[in-house]
Amino acid sequence: MKLKIGDIAPDINAADQNGNPVKLADLRGSKVILYFYPKDDTPGCTAEACSLRDGYSELLGKGYKIIGVSADDSKSHKKFADKYHLPFPLIPDTSKEIIQAYGVWGRKKFMGREYDGIIRTTFVIAEDGKILKVIDDVKTKNHSDQILAEMGN
Repeated sequence: MKLKIGDIAPDINAADQNGNPVKLADLRGSKVILYFYPKDDTPGCTAEACSLRDGYSELLGKGYKIIGVSADDSKSHKKFADKYHLPFPLIPDTSKEIIQAYGVWGRKKFMGREYDGIIRTTFVIAEDGKILKVIDDVKTKNHSDQILAEMGN
């Protein structure tokens, strides 16, 4: 099932890389950038996370909260967040429950090999919990600017 603009974003009730609870329902009243990425500390995922880190103050100033999700475990997320000084929570989804709920698990091709994995996708969620934007053509090196441009900010 592919989520689309206007759908209610599936709730998230998980712990981040530091064990802090993250509930999407608790973020109502704020816009949320929920981004799914394949793997901690790989070139594209690092570029994307660092772009969001570098644009964090501007995004925060425009009322956005940022949450990252991948299938890596909390130890991997903590190491990744610490190494790159990421100021936002990363949710480990080793069971792929959140990943499946958002429909970002699927068939991928890389260097001639086909496999199942996380399809890099960003959801911008409105204050009322509805999806405002789905970005599936993520520009990893300037993702922060891409989000602002696509949201008209």
